Amino acid sequence: MSSPAVIKNVREWIASAKRVVALTGAGISTDSGIPDFRGPNGVWTRNPAAEKLSDIRYYTTDPEIRKASWQSRLEHPAFGAKPNPGHRALADLEKSGRLHALITQNIDGLHITAGNTRARVFEVHGNLHQAICLSCGRKGPMQPVLERVRAGEADPPCTACGGILKSDTISFGQQLVPAVIDGALRAAQEADLLLSVGTSLRVFPIANAVPIAQRAGARIIIMNAEPTQFDDIADARLDGLISEELPQVCAVL
Repeated sequence: MSSPAVIKNVREWIASAKRVVALTGAGISTDSGIPDFRGPNGVWTRNPAAEKLSDIRYYTTDPEIRKASWQSRLEHPAFGAKPNPGHRALADLEKSGRLHALITQNIDGLHITAGNTRARVFEVHGNLHQAICLSCGRKGPMQPVLERVRAGEADPPCTACGGILKSDTISFGQQLVPAVIDGALRAAQEADLLLSVGTSLRVFPIANAVPIAQRAGARIIIMNAEPTQFDDIADARLDGLISEELPQVCAVL
């Protein structure tokens, strides 16, 4: 739990900021019932073989991996998850006029559901609620595809061209979307305060948002249960429960 003095300082900094940029990772969604991947009890930490399901090289060449991936999607907690107080705090921060941009590594779509404006949200790893064909590029909602899986199609193809379908998310081995990354890092450079929430800051290039913002003169706030490589340049660090402390520091309305 962070000290009351640190929480007070951060709240005052956010209240006086004009261009807050939030960078969020899996830690903000764990209280919505979505486990992280790389933490001490993360999905990939407990079961390294599960990482293959998120590797495009295995996904495109091995039908069995695709079938296992579709079964995993059926059970993904993101489809039933609701925003928690941490998500709602960032939505309220946008309503206050202080949130310049929200960069998220999460694919659960909960920031949009909580009320953040899609135009301000950079989903750098995509969105699980959309499906995409790897051949023709056609996109559509995920739920109708999942209904096909429930009806017995173990590896449903694209209905337009017969190509391989997957979630519209970035898998290992896939290129990030340049426009999204460029927009996110440009927003970081424009920040007067960068708030990093629930991310290990080990995934690049998006982790560069922290030093980019710091070099541009922004205050850096890091909220994470585990240490990060950028703690030494942070103006403040909070390590309590995100769903409890983020609403406190964002309570500036």
